[in-house]
Amino acid sequence: MSSSWPEPDVAAPGQESVWSYPRPPRVEPTGELVQIRLGGVMVASSTATLRVLETSHPPTYYVPLGDFADGALRRAPGSSWCEFKGAAAYFDVVGGAITAPSAAWTYPDPSPGFEAIIDHVAVMPAAMDECRVDDEVVRPQEGGFYGGWITSRVVGPFKGGPGSRFW
Repeated sequence: MSSSWPEPDVAAPGQESVWSYPRPPRVEPTGELVQIRLGGVMVASSTATLRVLETSHPPTYYVPLGDFADGALRRAPGSSWCEFKGAAAYFDVVGGAITAPSAAWTYPDPSPGFEAIIDHVAVMPAAMDECRVDDEVVRPQEGGFYGGWITSRVVGPFKGGPGSRFW
């Protein structure tokens, strides 16, 4: 695939195309059951999550801080900047005997329009043992930079893979 805009996949009934998601992104609540496992243990489980939807990206799920297991999140050094959400702070995720360094992030003081994600945390699915949405195992977004969650609900192509840098 080249760096030019790709042809969107056709969404079947009940599916969403990430090419119909907005830019700037939209935050929406979801009642889906989101579960995150690391080190053989459940580190988070919630039905009060938020999805951030952005053109060409699979949804990123944000879980309320209070729905993580005690000790599952440990502040990590570093920060990054999102042109839409602002400054992100990082967490190591700890589950069982495993620590996934800087595998989760939050926006303590997000940009206007993204206040809903205060006190919510997103995780990199590729760094976890398993992430599930309504009992479906999530496929991580390619590329190692974005934290999108790919389920059968969404179709791409998805940003993050080779040739998609300038989408």
